[in-house]
Amino acid sequence: MIQFHIEKKFNLYPKLLYKRWLRHLIESKNYRCGNINYIFCDDEYLLELNKKFLKHDTFTDIITFEENEGNTISGDIFISIDRVKENAKKYKISFENELVRVMAHGVLHLCGYKDKKSSERKEMRIQEDLAITLFEEEKK
Repeated sequence: MIQFHIEKKFNLYPKLLYKRWLRHLIESKNYRCGNINYIFCDDEYLLELNKKFLKHDTFTDIITFEENEGNTISGDIFISIDRVKENAKKYKISFENELVRVMAHGVLHLCGYKDKKSSERKEMRIQEDLAITLFEEEKK
């Protein structure tokens, strides 16, 4: 089950579209969807998590906590709406496009994709782009 929790006011609409897209993305990677919580928050909220759990004193757009069991992916995905807005501006793309990229990024981490090394970041970007394409198809 995919759930959305809003800690910072913004509108995720239509929620069913996002849930359907995320389930299709997960299934396309040959995983089953377990309990996935998206928590949309602000920079300060995510900064505190980053300090507490990752020992990083920097803003970030996303932190993913994995709770997978076998082929079923589960976890908590925290997304800073502030960072998504800033990154959309920085890269001159729509807020929706950046939000979809970041939401996919979290699921891709749950599916085992990494992004520490250059080669991993390249593959992650390819997978994010495919996820964005899947989202656009899902909207039709």
